[in-house]
Amino acid sequence: MSTFLESQNWRYATKKFDAAKKISDADLNTLKEAVRLSASSYGLQPYKVVLVENPELREQLKGAAWGQTQITDASHLFVFASDVTLDGASVDKYISNISETRGVPVDALGGFSDMMKNVVGNLSGDAKNTWTAKQTYIALGNLLGAAAELKIDATPMEGFNAAQFNEILGFDKLGLNASVIATVGYRHDEDDTQHYKKVRKSQEELFITL
Repeated sequence: MSTFLESQNWRYATKKFDAAKKISDADLNTLKEAVRLSASSYGLQPYKVVLVENPELREQLKGAAWGQTQITDASHLFVFASDVTLDGASVDKYISNISETRGVPVDALGGFSDMMKNVVGNLSGDAKNTWTAKQTYIALGNLLGAAAELKIDATPMEGFNAAQFNEILGFDKLGLNASVIATVGYRHDEDDTQHYKKVRKSQEELFITL
């Protein structure tokens, strides 16, 4: 745990990345696994995670993120996109995955399936979009924690035009909506932000014990 806390104190929202430094394939796979293994409501994972490596696409996306250089200079760009078409068929696919993975008959999962379908089916369009978007932030948290453990810099970002991201990446045709992004790579020596002391509330101010 001491190592984990040290890593959390080490990390910060990197403002300037070293474009010459790239994440190794092995470390990238570890980050992807950390995202894949993230918790989500019911385990449904109602989102896709898009890794944008194409330089031309990254340049377009930078324009949709008010010119922030992290978009193009970081080694990798993760785009977390919530599933806006989540429905009963999505639940059926998840149930099939459970059945195959755990060796449990689909029929034995009927109660769990019906419960999820009832929850999903009773959500309004806006409520469903809000709920699925929240799930992406849980996965984002896993990415940030794993990156810090590997001493890889990661910057979570909401400063982008989601509609433009959706258009550039073709999300509208895939039933997806860009909800949050993260630039991942290595800090530049000239990024002064890395020298700032971390500012957080004290435990006494942050926590309430009842």
